[in-house]
Formats: sequence, structure tokens, C-alpha cells
Amino acid sequence: MRTRGPLQVVRRRWRSIVVVTLLALLMGLAYTQTATVTYRASASAFFSLTTGSSAADLVQGSTYAQNQVESFAQLATTPAVLQPVVDQLGLDVSARQLAGQVQAQVPVGTVIVDVTVTDASARESARLANAVVASLSTVVEGIAPKDGDGKPTVVGTTVAPAAVPDAPSSPDVPVSLAAAVVVGLLAGLALAWAGEAADTRVRDAEVLAEVTDRPLIGSIGAWATKGQHQVVVAAAPHSSPAEGFRQLRTNLQFLQVAEEGVGGAYVVSITSSVAGEGKSTVASNLAVTLAETGARVLLVDADIRRPTIARLLGLEGGVGLTTVLAGQAALEDVVQEWGEQGLAVLPSGAVPPNPAELLGSPAMRRLVALMRTSYEYVVVDTAPLLPVADATVLSRVVDGTVVVAQAGRVRRAQVGQALANLEQVSARVLGVVLNRVRRDNDLYAYEREEAPAPKTPIGPGAASARGRSSDRGGSLPLGR
Repeated sequence: MRTRGPLQVVRRRWRSIVVVTLLALLMGLAYTQTATVTYRASASAFFSLTTGSSAADLVQGSTYAQNQVESFAQLATTPAVLQPVVDQLGLDVSARQLAGQVQAQVPVGTVIVDVTVTDASARESARLANAVVASLSTVVEGIAPKDGDGKPTVVGTTVAPAAVPDAPSSPDVPVSLAAAVVVGLLAGLALAWAGEAADTRVRDAEVLAEVTDRPLIGSIGAWATKGQHQVVVAAAPHSSPAEGFRQLRTNLQFLQVAEEGVGGAYVVSITSSVAGEGKSTVASNLAVTLAETGARVLLVDADIRRPTIARLLGLEGGVGLTTVLAGQAALEDVVQEWGEQGLAVLPSGAVPPNPAELLGSPAMRRLVALMRTSYEYVVVDTAPLLPVADATVLSRVVDGTVVVAQAGRVRRAQVGQALANLEQVSARVLGVVLNRVRRDNDLYAYEREEAPAPKTPIGPGAASARGRSSDRGGSLPLGR
């Protein structure tokens, strides 16, 4: 199996990627609306030595201060600095709890300590930052070495008092939403890639090409299949699925022309890998499109285990194929006509106890030979390939077999095994029809243009003209 590229994965699974990204965006928006609003205020203190008068003393003192200022920053979060702040401001938190709100850092190459305090109140964050810087300066002066006069050798000076912030620091709505989109997009891509790797279903022509080298002779779009609407060629003749069946008809006619040595009717069996892929619907619509050309067409329901054609077309299915094979009736006696095109239909008849043996019997071969003398096309609906052997047995009697694969339902291994079953008996596989493919209808729509309404005559003869038009029952319809 070939590995899909990133663009292919995105094109096939863009909906899931968009959904995951939108969910992440909604979560980010919910976070920004529910998160606690906090403010950050910063104050800075400058530490210097008070001793030394010569240039050498000043350089030595500056080096000493730079070496010690990192330690001063670590003192900012200790109880020695924060407990006086708690006592002075009358806070209802402990020094350890206050330490979680305080951060201190030293800009590289300086003797400055920047203290940042985070709080739910903008004014309180500034007040705390100034109080912590002042307490830090006091503690450093108290623990620094003393000179000969008992004065501290290190002095801290507040050089940048904290100002009340005018905007919250968290949550940052633009940053939070942007981060949510990025995370959602990455998560969506990861899920799409994982889903693609784990997905074994045949969903489009590209996947089908990875399974088999058999030609894709038809791609039928999805449509609502209820009642008589399953025969979409008759119910909606100008729809995209109906045109898909006509394209399938054309491709089969080209295959018939390319094939040599076929006498009489062109007999094609329609099957699938498993049940529920729409093979009976494809067979019915294909037969109708062939009948549209004026050819004599016979639709045979050879799925005698689970017959569908009679119910789908609204015909009587009590007698049919099995009745003829049992010698209880002639072919022309049980064939029914359906539709305006004169499509002939042979229902399945009663369900026999030995379907595979009956379809592989000499009586079935003689019946197919008889069909060739009376019709130009014979479309045979057969059972699925994997559950039973009926379609494999019947493939030796017909001119070719078409395998229907429903997009999004059948799995790759099932299609591969079904085709392998036909190859084992040297059956002629005409190709694969991809059924119920999801596509953008706007891209495939090409409806005929309706004729404009006739203009109302103006003048003395207008009334009589309208009268004549009413007598005829309105304007005449345009032909196709």
C-alpha cells in the first residue's frame, strides 16, 4: 500500500481537521472567559558598595556586587524578606503563599534586581512589588558586612518603583486564541494522519487504485435511495447520479466493442464483495440506461438467496428465474415489462435450497444462450462474492463481471479478496464501479436550461392572444 502524502490526507480529512481546530478555539475562548484575571507589576532596586575611594576600590566593589546580586535576587522569595511585607501590609496570606506571587531576576551584567508581583488586583500588585523591593533592600543591608563604623557596606536603592498596570497580564486573549488555533490545528493533523493510517475502507478512486489494477469504469454519486427513487435514472434523469450511470453504460459499450468473438446479447453480471453495497441498484439503473438507447434489454435477478429486483421495481417476484430453471415455465411467460423504455425484467422466483448448484447447472447455461437470441443486453444481478460462491459460479457463464464497491463501506481487503476469487476461476472482470461517492454536487451539476417564459403580447391583439394561449393550456413544452 502506498503512503499518502500530507496534502492528500488534508484533502480527504479536512472536515475533521476543521472540527478539531474549532473545538480547540472554543476551548481557548472558554478559558479566556473563565480564567482568573491577574495583573503584573515590577519594581527594581540598585545595589552598590558604600566603601572605597580609589578607582581600584570601586572596581573591586563593583565586581563584588555583581557576584553577590544573584544571591540578593534569591532572597526576594524567602520568608526573611516577605514576612515583614505580610506584617507591614496586614496581608491574610503567609510568607510561603506570597512567595508564589513573587519573581525576581537580575539583568545580565548589572547589579539591579527586578521584582515582579502577580495579583488579582492591579493596585495591590504595584503595592506588593514596592513593598518587596523595600524589604529586600533592608534585609540585604542587614546581612551585608559592616565597615569600621558599623555601617552596611551594601546599600539597595529603589530605582524604578512599580506603577499600577492598566491592563491585565493574564489571560492574554489574542495570544491564548492563537495558541488554541495552533494546538487545535496540530491535533487535527495528527488525528487525521492517525485516522488515515488506521482506515482500511475504500473511500475514493485513489484508494481503489492501491487495491487493484482493474479499471474504474464508473463512479456513481450518492443520492437518497427510498422506494422507487432507487432507480434514479427514471426518478431524476438529469441528476448527477443518473449521468454517472449513463457514463457507466458508455464505458461498458466501449468494452463490448473492444471484445471480439461475442455473439448475440452482451451478458454482464453485477456483483459486489459484501452485501449492502448497492449492486442491485447499480444493475437496475444500468439496465434502464441501456434500454434508453432503444436496445432490447433484459434485467435478471440471479441473487436467488436474497432477491431484490422485484421489490425495488415494484414487480411480482413469485415466479421468475428459478421457475424457468426448474422447467415449470418458459422464459417469455415470466418476463415482465417495466418502465416507458420497455425494459424486460426476469425476477428471481422462489428461493431454492441449492442456489450455487442451480446457477452452475446446464439449465442455466442453456437459459443464458436463449437470452442471447432474444435480447441485445442482459444485465444479471448476482449475490456478493465473499459470503457465497454464486457470483463466482455464474461468472463462467457471462461475458464479463462488474464488481460494485460502495465508498466508505467496503474494506480494501474485502475488495482484494473478492477480485482474487474471480481470478481463481479465470473470470473476465470488466472493471470496478465505485458506488455512492460523496462529492460536491455544484461541481458536477450541468442541468439543461429551461426555456424562458413567453412574453405577454402588447397591443390590440393581446387579449385574443392570451385567450388562444389559455385554450391550448399554456405554452407548449420544449423537447429535449
